[in-house]
Amino acid sequence: MRQRTIAQSVEVVGIGLHKGEPIKLRLEPLSENAGIVFYREDLALSIPLSPDSVIDTRMATVIGNEKGSISTIEHFLAAVYAYGIDNMRVIVDGNEMPVMDGSAISFCLLLDEAGIRKQAQSKQVLCITREVEVKVGKKFVRLSPSQSATFDFEIDFQHPVIGKQKERFEFSTAGFINEIARARTFGFAKDIQYLQSQNLALGATLQNAIGLDDHRILNPEGLRFENEFVRHKILDALGDMMVSGYNILGNYTAFAGSHELNYQLTSALLADSRNYEIATIESLQSREFAKSFA
Repeated sequence: MRQRTIAQSVEVVGIGLHKGEPIKLRLEPLSENAGIVFYREDLALSIPLSPDSVIDTRMATVIGNEKGSISTIEHFLAAVYAYGIDNMRVIVDGNEMPVMDGSAISFCLLLDEAGIRKQAQSKQVLCITREVEVKVGKKFVRLSPSQSATFDFEIDFQHPVIGKQKERFEFSTAGFINEIARARTFGFAKDIQYLQSQNLALGATLQNAIGLDDHRILNPEGLRFENEFVRHKILDALGDMMVSGYNILGNYTAFAGSHELNYQLTSALLADSRNYEIATIESLQSREFAKSFA
């Protein structure tokens, strides 16, 4: 299997979740081994995708430095992960990605419009060779060795609509599109009111998130999946794992995981070379993993 970039440049305009302002997003092809590179067009600032670039994880995954940042990259990166794209320039003209409908499906459609171009170099993946876990109280995220790629997530919210939910996702591009990509982010009305008083979440609406009060869902159309909440957590996890710069061969397991725990996990993983091996897909024994990108 070869490295992938997009076949042609594409762009779209959407609203930023926190500032509520229009953001232009443009995707451009890059050469082999260039990686995923974010670019703030308004600041002429390039930000390489790496855990070292992460500067905030409180409400979303944010990359940047003292010169500028880009927020809420995880939904977009989940689509990049699912499509197996290795090299691409991601250009925005503001400090956050457009939120679109609060899921990753719009980014999938954008990548479909761009098309996929295979490149000369072999695709490399990050193979987990030793279990790595980050735990805070009862919450944990874990990567463990496996010849398949799975995401196993459990949540437990003290809310009558959410409660306990579990989902196990066996990774494939088609599976992501059908089972995960349309799951939207969610928020509670009382939290949104506070955030907006702090000039945050100004772009949040029922068109780009699932809204909940203390008892019910506020969206008149209801849910897209019965367990949409935990499916979105898996979406977030795929995006946060993509911050490593690679697709991952291994099992991801989480209970009440978060952007912060995911960041700590990728950082701990890459901090010790005994935890992983970077290998070409051709060298792996798992033929099914290569087929998952079909």
